Amino acid sequence: MNWPLELEVAHKLAQMRGWLEDQRAGAVRLRGVDWFAWATAGASNSHCQTAECGCAEVLVTRDAAYILTDEAEAMRMREEEVRGPWTWQVSPWMQPQLYELREHFVQHVAGGAPILSDRPGLHERSLPIALREERLVLLESEQLRYRQVGQLAASAAADALRQARPDWSEQELAAACVRALWLRGLQAVHVLVSGVERQQRYRRAPPAHVLLGAQAVLALCARRFGLCASLSRQRRFGPAQHRADGAAVVMDDADAAMLALEAVALDACETGHALSMVYHALDSAYAYAGQPDTVRTSRQGGIHGYLAPEVAAGAHTEIILKRGMALAFHPSLPGSTVEDTFLLDGGQLHNLTHDPAWPSAVVQGRSRPLTLALA
Repeated sequence: MNWPLELEVAHKLAQMRGWLEDQRAGAVRLRGVDWFAWATAGASNSHCQTAECGCAEVLVTRDAAYILTDEAEAMRMREEEVRGPWTWQVSPWMQPQLYELREHFVQHVAGGAPILSDRPGLHERSLPIALREERLVLLESEQLRYRQVGQLAASAAADALRQARPDWSEQELAAACVRALWLRGLQAVHVLVSGVERQQRYRRAPPAHVLLGAQAVLALCARRFGLCASLSRQRRFGPAQHRADGAAVVMDDADAAMLALEAVALDACETGHALSMVYHALDSAYAYAGQPDTVRTSRQGGIHGYLAPEVAAGAHTEIILKRGMALAFHPSLPGSTVEDTFLLDGGQLHNLTHDPAWPSAVVQGRSRPLTLALA
């Protein structure tokens, strides 16, 4: 069911009140930008993309639901960010009044019972792991927003790479990508760029003031509605290869090797499998490709959602994959990488960041991006 925002918020309030009963707690207090976005169905509590917590909090008791914020932020957040059945508790922005008034109010409404929090403060308890895992399974309304984020992110990456020139620096390509993201209403969580010189040395790296040269790799993570979509694309500067119908396509040995390695990981992404199974599948694929130990020297991705990643894939991450989870992996070989964000639906993976205009090939029944070759 694709719920309206108000019904989604009501559903999540019911979830949180169920937590209060299970844990015999008096309140749920959510400070982080990730949990705030989850609870409010996509609102933001922060101006800063790198902040862990923002200028507003969610506080839920058995009979009330509050937005805690200050006088400097309340008007804009009411008008532009937060909708739903919230009661606003607004404090002066100055310290120490803000802290003192807010803490007094929180303790009062909790009635002396324990307070569960994503970022627990003094006299608060951390959300149990089982509760944290509940948000990894996305509602259909969240999935619909995620598809929008993924499509916009893929479009931004394509625009930036099609504009790029070999005499651009890595930083110039990153700047073009960030501009393309903002023009689409997306925040850049990170933008990684490497030209031909640095591709052989680093698997993933922030952009430097060096020229792209003959090839560029662009990897990004973009956020909107609190949801993080990740992808990578590659561009080669040179004559394009063409199919018989005249369409440009590149499927060289590097693409083939990279996509074959990725397919092993994606094939392991099934409901009921542990996330560690994907990690071990990648480990075996790297060994077969002549790159042993890569999973121990380079991050590989994991479960995505309101963080990127929510849970990183590792040898002992026994969390079970479920329908409605989002996944993003970024396997790499020297000079080549690939990544998209997928939604798990039973034994199927739906590509949230698929770009139908980007050159692609079908690998194991999935459309996967190739290296774009333009003069």
